[in-house]
Amino acid sequence: MSTAGHHNRLDRRALLQAAVTIPAAGAVATVLEATPAHADTAAHSGGRSHFDTESPRFALAVLPDTQYLFDADSSDPAPLRATFRYLAAEREEANIAFMTHLGDVTEHGTEQEIALAADTFRTIHGKVPYSVLAGNHDIRSSTDDQRGDSAYLAAFGPQRYASMPTFRGASPDGYNSYHVLRAAGREWLVLALDWRVSDNGLRWAQGVLDAHPTLPAVLTTHDLAWSDDDGAAQLSDHGRRLWDGLIRGNDQIFLALGGHYWPPGRTVLTNDADNDVHVHITNYQDRYYGGARLYGFDLVRKVIDVETFSPWFLARDPHKRSPLEAETIELTGPTDRFSLSVDFDERFKGFAPATPPKPRPASAVMPRGTVAYWRFDASGTAAAGSPGATVPDGAVVRDLTGNGNHLTVSRLHSSGTDALTWSADHHPGQPAHASLRFDGGKSPDRGAVLTTAAGATLNSEKFTGGYTIETYLMLPEPFEGDHSWMGILSWEGRNGDAGKTTGWSPLEPTCSLNLSPERFLQFVVYPYKQDADPTSWSHAVPVGRWMHIALVNDGRRTVMYVDGSKIARNPSQPSTGITTLGKPFVIGATQFDERFGQGFYGWIGDTRIVNRALATRDFLTPFE
Repeated sequence: MSTAGHHNRLDRRALLQAAVTIPAAGAVATVLEATPAHADTAAHSGGRSHFDTESPRFALAVLPDTQYLFDADSSDPAPLRATFRYLAAEREEANIAFMTHLGDVTEHGTEQEIALAADTFRTIHGKVPYSVLAGNHDIRSSTDDQRGDSAYLAAFGPQRYASMPTFRGASPDGYNSYHVLRAAGREWLVLALDWRVSDNGLRWAQGVLDAHPTLPAVLTTHDLAWSDDDGAAQLSDHGRRLWDGLIRGNDQIFLALGGHYWPPGRTVLTNDADNDVHVHITNYQDRYYGGARLYGFDLVRKVIDVETFSPWFLARDPHKRSPLEAETIELTGPTDRFSLSVDFDERFKGFAPATPPKPRPASAVMPRGTVAYWRFDASGTAAAGSPGATVPDGAVVRDLTGNGNHLTVSRLHSSGTDALTWSADHHPGQPAHASLRFDGGKSPDRGAVLTTAAGATLNSEKFTGGYTIETYLMLPEPFEGDHSWMGILSWEGRNGDAGKTTGWSPLEPTCSLNLSPERFLQFVVYPYKQDADPTSWSHAVPVGRWMHIALVNDGRRTVMYVDGSKIARNPSQPSTGITTLGKPFVIGATQFDERFGQGFYGWIGDTRIVNRALATRDFLTPFE
């Protein structure tokens, strides 16, 4: 639990950062349709909607049973208003796409309670789109969604959502609704189903899914599952009916959320397509003034991070919080704060297979100042072979800029044909869908290199106004053998020949990118103007996964980026230009003591050198 005084608004920002038509055939013809989503489907669309629809990270807010806050003459809407104010204020920071309420808005469902709740929801109306569904305390609990008029329907029926850009329609009875929201560059479906959905309601829900067959769906309802004290959830009777009648046969539904019962819990069920469906109970009415949840979707890390907290207590002066307030600010048990591993592309491929990006032509990725660009597909070399085929000595990889910095292949020592082969492996964001597979190593030294010819213009570039060197790398998994200090790319010049005196050795290359024994990337450069060897280091880089590496110099200092992230271990000392000495540029090894030792072990993709500092958005793989 959080301790008194620990959390304030800035703490929450840090925590949050660490951190969904036309009726289908068979659907009832009187399905209500709202204006198609548009106002909230453009990144930072202006007005009150500060939500980035294209960011790969977004949040879904979940609000369970609020019935004790709307209970006759003891009603207290202040905590819920605080939650709504918080979600509206933090929408941009946490990239909150939507909020869904899981039912039991009120205790007795009286006109007075419903009216107070409806007025309270105006705090968030127009600021964050949302859905609300009926719980057994909001309507006559013995009825299903064919119950007819009610105070709840008058206040929280389809007309309430009609102005929301996410709202797409409701069942003819008005008690079930659905929203389509755009987040992480795609559309998502949110189904809000009644406390006791009828057979007609199930047919309507199936029609909605049939009309949106490629949208991943989150199902919300009031009564879905119950849990033991250890948080192990199992379907309730009503949940079993939903599972058998709707969820298990529709692979789109990957997350199902319910309230009603406590304690909170979760389980994972397997649907008819043999895929996971995460089933969660979210209900904190037994806690001191309840709580709210954020489901943080991260499509880069392939996780959903779940956290539970109380915005009402968060807004209080930390020094004035009572012990109960302090322990309820944030709940951190295994059913309250956890992460779900979800490979979204893999999970959704059965109904919405990901379309890989097409190769980009070289002309599209050569900005002003590009002095060399090499790629290993047919556009980069006419001799490109099929995956696994040998790249022969003498093969030429053309510099696509037209500057003549072509690379020629040669093997090191007595290396065999498998030292360098063509590969179809590539980084997902790489312009060319090809790479080279290097099988270098030591004991004995072996490998292959690609070098520019004597007299190539790149050999004598000084880069005194700045530079950007980019490449794509992947290390094999498992990473077998001793490959410490293998070279990735370099210039052959010796710093001693340039009169540099501060380096580790006068025989060290004037510029090189290498891999340490700890799998840290090391970029060491001897500047053209300074007698120094500023060296950038990465973290321990992964194996079995493609990386984009960028080395950016603005004419004053050099910064390393890995996958668009600035690395902390960059030197602050001045660094202007590169001492190249007219020596060839090399990919695949580092030359030391006038000879090449071991070669690179792994894959190298597109490589580009630009005679100025690029912003991250202009990298070969754009990063925001």
